[in-house]
Amino acid sequence: MSTDLGKFRPHSAHWGVFSAAWNGETLTVRPHPGDPDPNLLLQNFPAALRHRARVTTPMVRRGWLERGPGPDAQRGCDTFVALPWAEVLDRLAAELQRVQRAHGAEAIFGGSYGWSSAGRFHHAQSQVHRFLNIALGGYVRSVNSYSAGASAVILPHVLGPMDEVARRNVTWERIVGHTGVVLAFGGMALRNSRVASGGISRHVERDAMRRAAERGCRFVNVSPLLPDLPPEANPEWLPARPGTDTALMLGLVHTLVDEGLHDRAFLAEFCDGWPTFEDYLMGRADGQPKTAAWAAGICGLAPKQIVTLARSLHGRRVLVVVSHSLQRAEHGEQPVWMGAVLAAALGQIGLPGGGYAYALGTLAHYGKRLNAVPGAALPQGSNGVKASIPVARIADMLLHPGEAFNYDGQRLAYPHVRLAYWAGGNPFHHHQDINRLREAFRRLDTLVVHEAAWTATARHADIVLPCTMTLEREDIGAAPTDPLMVAMHRIAEPVGLARDDYDIFADLAERLGRREAFTEGRDARAWLRHLYDKTRAALQARGDEAPDFDAFWSRGELSLPQSADDGGILRAFRDDPVGHPLPTPSGKVQISSPVLAGFGYADCPGHPAWLPKQEAPDSRHPLFLVANQPATRLHSQLDFGGHSAAGKIRGREVCRLHPGDAAARGITDGDVVRLFNQRGACLAAARVTEEVMAGVVQLPTGAWYDPHDPAADRPLCVHGNPNVLTRDAGTSSLAQGCSGQLAAVQVERYDGELPPIRAYEPPPAGAEGAWRVSMARAPAARPEP
Repeated sequence: MSTDLGKFRPHSAHWGVFSAAWNGETLTVRPHPGDPDPNLLLQNFPAALRHRARVTTPMVRRGWLERGPGPDAQRGCDTFVALPWAEVLDRLAAELQRVQRAHGAEAIFGGSYGWSSAGRFHHAQSQVHRFLNIALGGYVRSVNSYSAGASAVILPHVLGPMDEVARRNVTWERIVGHTGVVLAFGGMALRNSRVASGGISRHVERDAMRRAAERGCRFVNVSPLLPDLPPEANPEWLPARPGTDTALMLGLVHTLVDEGLHDRAFLAEFCDGWPTFEDYLMGRADGQPKTAAWAAGICGLAPKQIVTLARSLHGRRVLVVVSHSLQRAEHGEQPVWMGAVLAAALGQIGLPGGGYAYALGTLAHYGKRLNAVPGAALPQGSNGVKASIPVARIADMLLHPGEAFNYDGQRLAYPHVRLAYWAGGNPFHHHQDINRLREAFRRLDTLVVHEAAWTATARHADIVLPCTMTLEREDIGAAPTDPLMVAMHRIAEPVGLARDDYDIFADLAERLGRREAFTEGRDARAWLRHLYDKTRAALQARGDEAPDFDAFWSRGELSLPQSADDGGILRAFRDDPVGHPLPTPSGKVQISSPVLAGFGYADCPGHPAWLPKQEAPDSRHPLFLVANQPATRLHSQLDFGGHSAAGKIRGREVCRLHPGDAAARGITDGDVVRLFNQRGACLAAARVTEEVMAGVVQLPTGAWYDPHDPAADRPLCVHGNPNVLTRDAGTSSLAQGCSGQLAAVQVERYDGELPPIRAYEPPPAGAEGAWRVSMARAPAARPEP
């Protein structure tokens, strides 16, 4: 392929639609010409395509080959052996059969997180789940997400399903035209709203905030980080102490009630349980009125600021926004619930441009209209295993099989998983307390990973199968809120011996006697035609343009019709509460919940409440760590890409801290520092800035875990992964969500010799021939577990 204009081909990623050309040595990427604000994350592709971190051949961990499957403390610090595809698949098929026959499909965990590709066919989560369902009869699944584990459970009790509350609600168009105040708890950072699973063709958030602000909309950023709202919004910054948003909201609502500024009529007609909550709010239930002065002592603001803000909301079209980040913390259900109560007290829920827009600004999906026709999706089959876990409880499951746990009113037990099959995810990015996770993974008999690059998850695997990057395969890019469907052409040939996940699973299914059932007689291109036909049929039924697959593929994209901006279930409820009740027990907004009260959870009572945290700064670890999403990559994807690398200092992730905190520790801008607590330690490069409130250090997630000594119990991560510091505990007994946003840490200047960064270097590997010679001389493998 050449790099002339005729050879540019269309493609899509979670961070934008683009075209690209590969000439065998250089990749050139161009954003879609219709994107008004292209995402620089596209520039991670050129350096990543042929980076040395790519997995180029099937690899098997030496200890697993020599000793057989079983728990092994060498995971993560062993060498690998390159073996031919056919032999690796034979060995893997035999291991899958062994586990299934000896322990049942409930001993297999399907561990995929789904963000690996914007393509709807080569969606790794769908591929691995389809394979496990069809070839093995099912698997232990995870529910919810690391991003929204608490909100996905609490919102149905209060308003309705999360997608209905977050994805089909107030649009940016309505904000530009109607909103008077956006009260953003946790902000609406552009680094988050510029990505969407399935792709995004037009980044409109920055311009929408600019236009709304120019009209007179007031944006208030309640966050310890100033950049959590962009300058285009002309935001006011209220730097509240991390994790105290619920207390601040309580103080605001108390002021409204105390001064008679709350909407009594709305609360009476559209809400259920207000009297119970009001008894708590005013202190009649516990003796502590939740006044502005009380809230100020918790969140670090002046009482006058809280009172003034509350008064300023009365009579305005107010949109309350609560970000995902707030519920990724201890008691994360509470700010999600309390945000809805604040919006209800103001009488705003369901009004155009007003009310409650949970997670607006968190993903590019939100604040957009829904498409009027369905997109492509690979059917996953039926799972014959009923057991599941909340996604962030993976380490608990592996460390404590059979142990009982609470979840959403149920008493469940962790299954005994022997084999985990991972495709399209990197738990060493998104899971907390990595040292605990390392120990958990060592309890498995076998860990199988499909990977395009040598992530820490791949390094801890027993079998690593090289899969293609999105640029090396064909697919269809589509998202339910983006009006552009993209024909994702192959840009470059696969690196080394890398194969598509689908082809790998098809060959495995053949070894298990299930190839025809898995493939349905189709290759990848035939599946693309089949999936496209669903969208085409819907277009034809509407009388819209509906080109056949070949015409769509040649054109490269197809504009899809979108539904009306109807405000979803909240607007319908506001307009007709009898005809369109909410899907809650009362059919109304649950200000308090008899159902949740009946669960009896001390850490998630029957109404929103301020609950003290177990994880808080103290004399040993006096700073809050905010471990938020990165600005230079999506999660940990393409951390070795050019844009991500350019954002590092001296090759290490950048942490930001206030000048006062830096001066007290003798830290200057650009210094390498050590962050530590009782769970672990990491190095990072310091950026000293007043954009972070005092008492807070911010270190984004996504830097690849790089232990200085992989054999140590708690090795120093030399690259800057904050999840060596975060706490692996559920948000509450209700949701058991991820609580990794906040931790208590200390920071000091690092004056020792800087250890090398090896995160992107392939692990040590032995030659196949040498391994076979050594095996011929070795004693017998361990007994079958």
